[in-house]
Amino acid sequence: MSDTLLQALALIPALVFAIVFHEVSHGWTALVLGDPTAKEQRRLTLNPLRHVDPMGTLLVPGLLALSGAPVFGWAKPVPVRQSRLSNPRFGMIAVAAAGPLSNLFLAAVGAVLLGLFFHTLSQPPVGASLYIVMVLQYFLLINIFLALFNLLPIPPFDGSHIVEGLLPRKAAQVYAKLRPFGFPLVFILLLVVPYFFPNARIVENVVMPPVAWLQEHYMGLALWVAGA
Repeated sequence: MSDTLLQALALIPALVFAIVFHEVSHGWTALVLGDPTAKEQRRLTLNPLRHVDPMGTLLVPGLLALSGAPVFGWAKPVPVRQSRLSNPRFGMIAVAAAGPLSNLFLAAVGAVLLGLFFHTLSQPPVGASLYIVMVLQYFLLINIFLALFNLLPIPPFDGSHIVEGLLPRKAAQVYAKLRPFGFPLVFILLLVVPYFFPNARIVENVVMPPVAWLQEHYMGLALWVAGA
C-alpha cells in the first residue's frame, strides 16, 4: 500500500469524525440553551451522512492533503436560530465556542488513547500497530488544528460569532456586515495568496505555532499516560 493511500486512510476518517462532532456540539449546546432547531431537523446525530458536505468534508481536504497543503474542511452547518435561544447574545457565544472546545476535548481523548496504546506495545509499532498510531496522531493534530482554526475572528468561523457577541451592540452590528465577505477572504488568504506568494506562509506563521504548542502539551499527556 502506498504511503499516500495509507495517509488518506488514516487522515480522512479522523477528519470526518472531528468535523461531525464539532457540528453536533453546536447543535447540542443550542438545544440546552433553548433552541431545538437542530433536533427538529434531525441533525443531533454522529451519522456523517447527515452532516457531510461532499466538497468541504471530502474533496477539498483530500486534495489539500495530497498536495501537501494545510488540511482544513467543513461540514453542512448545524442550524441554529439565535432568536430561539433563551439568552440570544450569550447563547450564540456559547454555541460558537462549543465547536472548538469539543475538538480540544477530542484531542485530549486522542492523547489518552495514544498513551494507552503505547503502554501496550513491547516493541516499536509496525504494520497494523503503526497504522493505529498514525490514526491517533492525525486525530490529535486535526482536532487541535480545527479548534484553533475555527477560533480565527473571520466570518464564518466560530471565532467571529464569539467576537460579535463580545463587542458592544453598535460595533457588533458593523462587524456583522463583514460576514458576506468572510469566505472569499478565507479563500484568498489560504489558497490564492500562498499560490502567488509562497513565502507568505500565512497558515504556518499564524495558526501553526499555537497548534505546535498545544500538540506538544497533548503529546506530553500521551507520554504521561503511557508511563514514559
